[in-house]
Amino acid sequence: MAYKETTSVGWFDRLGTSFRGLGLGLVIIIAGTWLLWWNEGNFVGTGDALREAQAVTVELGDPAQPDNSKNGRLVHAAGPVETTDTLTDPVFGLSVNAIRLERSVEFYQWVEDSRSETKQKLGGGEETVTTYSYAPAWTSRPVDSAQFKDPQARLDNKNTVILNLEDFRAQAANVTFGAYRLPDFMISSISGATPLEAVLPREMKAKLNKELNKAEEPAAAPEEPETAAPAVPEGETAVPAETPEPAALVHASGSTVFLGNSPAAPQIGDARVTFRETRPGPVSFLARCNGDTFEPYLAGNGHKVYRFAMGTHSLETMYGDANSANATTTWILRAVGAFLVVFGLKTLLAPLSVFLSFIPLLGRLAGAGAGLASALLGLAWSLVVISIAWLRFRPFIGGAMLVAAGVLLAFCFKSRGRAKRRIKY
Repeated sequence: MAYKETTSVGWFDRLGTSFRGLGLGLVIIIAGTWLLWWNEGNFVGTGDALREAQAVTVELGDPAQPDNSKNGRLVHAAGPVETTDTLTDPVFGLSVNAIRLERSVEFYQWVEDSRSETKQKLGGGEETVTTYSYAPAWTSRPVDSAQFKDPQARLDNKNTVILNLEDFRAQAANVTFGAYRLPDFMISSISGATPLEAVLPREMKAKLNKELNKAEEPAAAPEEPETAAPAVPEGETAVPAETPEPAALVHASGSTVFLGNSPAAPQIGDARVTFRETRPGPVSFLARCNGDTFEPYLAGNGHKVYRFAMGTHSLETMYGDANSANATTTWILRAVGAFLVVFGLKTLLAPLSVFLSFIPLLGRLAGAGAGLASALLGLAWSLVVISIAWLRFRPFIGGAMLVAAGVLLAFCFKSRGRAKRRIKY
């Protein structure tokens, strides 16, 4: 049965909280403004660095031997990487010759889910009813059932774990590209993980199974007084009591190892472990040669240029992808910056809607109006900041943005004037 919790907040408390949030609103607006300004400069700077880099990039050629003539130059290279390192999982004993070995662990746990519904009351207060429900599910980490809101759930839905395990990741330290050594940051860029068949060494599986069975054993019962062993009839040999076989608690199938009685019927505390490997393969990259290894290229404006991709890609394709990634990142950060400005303005206008919520209908109308005003003003302010930033780098585009911002501001003031006339009449 679902557990419900009801909390109430009075009008004066809500009003005080909204006024205390004014400082936070200003900080959020400043942060959003700074992000918008920095983002535009970074977009232009990165674009200029990519153009400079493309103009000086040369092909590395055959990597079988280091080419001293390429030392210190920005190169484009494509070909296979190799490693002789063997990576081993210390718990399960899996070993593989690969770039990367990963272990992901999940636990079957009781999980708390909550759903809240808030209603405004006459007088400006708010009442929130939160409903908590509980169901078993696979989670990436153990869930502390002692923190469940429902006191009864803490007793009935206790979580345990069959084995304390964490995710594991091992990466090869020695990866080569022909006669060149790849630095750590390039090795970390290698992707393409695939499922690894979980073939556990027999001795490791037996050891793990023994440990799990030992952990599953119930607490020892109090010792009873010793009694005389029953006499063995003359001429017969005493047969020792059979030791029961330990239960099979380690089940490997495909890339997954299940720890528990039955993979088809998991119980609370069971664990599911999945293995993945990243094998050597063809790669393409843009980087600066530094002896027999590589490093990012430093452009004249201070921006670093470095690209890495799986597979074989031409120089033109890699620079095209780099420019596309730069534009995508810029648009994402523009949206984040504008959201911060809008949210900060809404926080500044929150006291007005809370003040008028003494009558719920007025509070809802004021909240809707504050939300619309925050959105329009926030977008206009964001366009102004972006425009000013672009005036420094691209005057024509910056001027067009300022015109768009002016239209938004004019619309805001026009809408405000119409609202005043409606109130007047």
